[in-house]
Amino acid sequence: MRKLTVNVENGYDILIEKGLLAKAGELIKSVLPSNKITLISDSNVYKLYGDKVKASIEAQGYQVFTYIFTAGEVSKKTDTVIDIVEFMADKGLTRGDGVVALGGGVCGDMAGFAAAIYLRGIKFVQIPTSLLAQVDSSVGGKTGVNLPQGKNLCGAFHQPSMVIIDPNVLDTLSPHSFSDGMGEVIKYGCIKSKPLFERLANENPNDFIEDMIFECVDIKRAIVENDEKEQGERALLNFGHTCGHAIEKLWNFETISHGEAVGIGMVMISKASEKLGLTEQGTADKIANVLKKYNLKTKDIHGTDEIVGAMSADKKRTGTGIKLVMLKNIGESFIKPVSNTEIAKIFGVQNEYC
Repeated sequence: MRKLTVNVENGYDILIEKGLLAKAGELIKSVLPSNKITLISDSNVYKLYGDKVKASIEAQGYQVFTYIFTAGEVSKKTDTVIDIVEFMADKGLTRGDGVVALGGGVCGDMAGFAAAIYLRGIKFVQIPTSLLAQVDSSVGGKTGVNLPQGKNLCGAFHQPSMVIIDPNVLDTLSPHSFSDGMGEVIKYGCIKSKPLFERLANENPNDFIEDMIFECVDIKRAIVENDEKEQGERALLNFGHTCGHAIEKLWNFETISHGEAVGIGMVMISKASEKLGLTEQGTADKIANVLKKYNLKTKDIHGTDEIVGAMSADKKRTGTGIKLVMLKNIGESFIKPVSNTEIAKIFGVQNEYC
């Protein structure tokens, strides 16, 4: 079993091993010495793994209450989180009890947010079942939901007590869901690891799946330890996300997936920064080629002016501008603060969105 420790707050372990799901209850018992647990999952994942995980947790003496929400990004909203915390209150969970998130990024974000605000914060464990969640969203303590005005605008930093990653669960993902997660994997290669990017370009990720997950998580671990609340370096993890979140918003968080939108965003910002002479020429094409290999989109039907306009609701934007993440080349990234008046010019848009 591979283990990484994230040294923030009280610290927590990320465990990676095929077949680890069968040991979930035993592992959870080591970090949640409570009596009651709310197991949160979505309608798709629970059918596959819910009963198995619930039985494993109950075998350790816990009383388990199961909350299942309708699968999909459309459930990632304040109404669902309020329903979750009211569910936990009805079941009498105390500050000593905990939450287990079994699912993808939507599940982890909402379950973590519910744990953050219930009784001003109770412990929770992440069991990510999608590639995107395993390599990215389950680690780092970002939790939250979408608002009609934009992506992840309501949330909190709340670190998990443990992250349990079983690569075997990826076998049940649809090809589209696996590709969606590859969007985030490609991002990690772009910002911090040229060797990872080249392996993604030239090899089959199924042949080195544990290595791939480990490297992505290790990159994120190091960044989070240096900048837990995103005051500096952690912003690098947003490469492709500023444009990507705007694209998701334009699609009303339906139709296009997160990984697809981030992929388009990575190409958009790299093309723009190449024109500015800040990024090595040909970088956007390299990214686009790898995205295509994993059946990910490289452009959107919405015009650049629409996408830039939708960026005005990005949670990372301030009253004076936004921090854009760019690449010098593959594997080397940097943060460029941009004023509101410069944003449109950078993307070649005539109108200013201030």
